[in-house]
Amino acid sequence: MTTITNIHATAESDGKLHRSISWTGAFWVASGVPALVLFSIGGIAGTTGSLSFLVWALSIGMGFIQSFIYAEIAGLFPNKSGGASIYGAAAWVRYVKLVAPLSVWCNWFAWSPVLSLGCSIAAAYILNAFAPVPALNSPEVAQWLAAHGASLAGTDVEKAAAAVAALTPAVRDWTLFSHAIGPVSFSLNASFFVGATLMLVVFAIQHRGILGTASVQKWIGLSVIVPMVIVGLVPILTGKVDWANFSPLVPLAAAGAADPGSWDIPGWTLVLGGLFIAAWSTYGFETAVCYTSEFRNPEKDTFKAIFYSGLLCLALFILVPFTFQGVLGLSGMLDPAIVDGSGVAQALAHMVGGGKIIESALVMLMILALVLSIMTAMAGSSRTLYQGAVDGWLPRFLDHVNEHGAPTRAMWTDLWFNLVLLAIACADATSFFFVLAVANVGYIIFNFLNLNSGWIHRIDSGHVARPYKAPTILLVLGTVFAFANAVFMGAGAKVWNPVALWAGLITAALIIPVFIYRHYVQDGGKFPHETFEDLQVGDGTKTQKRAGILPYLALIAGIVVVLVSNWLFHL
Repeated sequence: MTTITNIHATAESDGKLHRSISWTGAFWVASGVPALVLFSIGGIAGTTGSLSFLVWALSIGMGFIQSFIYAEIAGLFPNKSGGASIYGAAAWVRYVKLVAPLSVWCNWFAWSPVLSLGCSIAAAYILNAFAPVPALNSPEVAQWLAAHGASLAGTDVEKAAAAVAALTPAVRDWTLFSHAIGPVSFSLNASFFVGATLMLVVFAIQHRGILGTASVQKWIGLSVIVPMVIVGLVPILTGKVDWANFSPLVPLAAAGAADPGSWDIPGWTLVLGGLFIAAWSTYGFETAVCYTSEFRNPEKDTFKAIFYSGLLCLALFILVPFTFQGVLGLSGMLDPAIVDGSGVAQALAHMVGGGKIIESALVMLMILALVLSIMTAMAGSSRTLYQGAVDGWLPRFLDHVNEHGAPTRAMWTDLWFNLVLLAIACADATSFFFVLAVANVGYIIFNFLNLNSGWIHRIDSGHVARPYKAPTILLVLGTVFAFANAVFMGAGAKVWNPVALWAGLITAALIIPVFIYRHYVQDGGKFPHETFEDLQVGDGTKTQKRAGILPYLALIAGIVVVLVSNWLFHL
């Protein structure tokens, strides 16, 4: 392989990513992952009820164990960026050519929507701060009813709804254009334009390259991680956590219903739906290995980046949901503004207390947290597109970088794709969770393939020295978790939208024409030389296929698990 020194010396002249950061730079870029708890903490609470905190704890525990496999396979490819999907593709390409680009593609369309979903939530927080919709029990509603209620017909609930509608700022109802296609809506409303502005700001920061991104993200990360720790700890220390809010430990009778259910098939389906959507947030710190070819010392930096990012996520993904549930309780978590995510920041801020000024400051810091997650997603997903193009999986135009070492064409692709998704996510909660569920189908496929790539690399390239080698027990657990994730997907995607699983599988299948165009039209059926570097792991000797039929059996078993889970579990 080309030495690191040579690559660093010629990076600017040959249009490659620059080796300009240590593991701490990747840590700060990945520090946006804990903010992903804000995306679905309300939705998961509304689906799993008093089991919510356990769902988050189990999910991040699984994600932490899985990360050791990603750290091992990333260490085999110190000259590649793009994350675990790129390193896993190298294992699968020797057995099933089409599975390799599927891994890269699924990782991209799983991660990329963080931009649109994060911007839609941040826009909702901003609009709530400057043009709030009054609550049903607010003084403003009471005053309006006192003045106008006598002239209205209907129940008290209908009168209160009329008061909220009358007091809602016009900007909250304004839209330039809206439409619905089947179960999914889209709208060019105020949230869309606020979110699009945030997305462009993030793009401008990322345009400066990874070193500039890491520098900016460090300061944003410091201003966000500390408040999230405060939100998680202060209510415990001040005695606001009500331990009765953690029982009974049974599923809900139905999603969004306050009545306790039982451990029957519908109850298990709701819990598996929670584990399915939580994985999209809790597993996300594996993005820390996206920057392997930008580390000054990838042999040491790769493991440190993902390990310390994992410790940060382990703490915050357990602490914040625990406190959130302990203070709000089941009835508070089922509030519509919590379930759709728009009121989560205000609820978290109110948990800490300290008056309006402190609460407003915490809300602004939650907005910064979302910006941090958006920056993390654009940095990671654009590098997945870039490396996928370099290795011959995706269209060639995506392999361009600018003078700062930023993959700008991949970033522009991310931007336009997410402007479309933003219009969907800003329409309503149903559309928001549809986008999230479809993205997570891709993420579960990616995780399944790459957790299994760990043992394939171990069998095929076991003789190659590794900067880090995961304990065998963790490799086994990771493989078990790959199939557990398949159960989550097969059983749980329908909880969020009846067609989410099938829409996600169709989206995954779109890689087939994309790859055929790149491989057979652009490259004439031959892989670029960078791809063959993947087949020459470590010592430069072409790796032999030693796993036999095991990879094929794993694929077949994964498909069977998904289909059986989808058939067995129902609401």
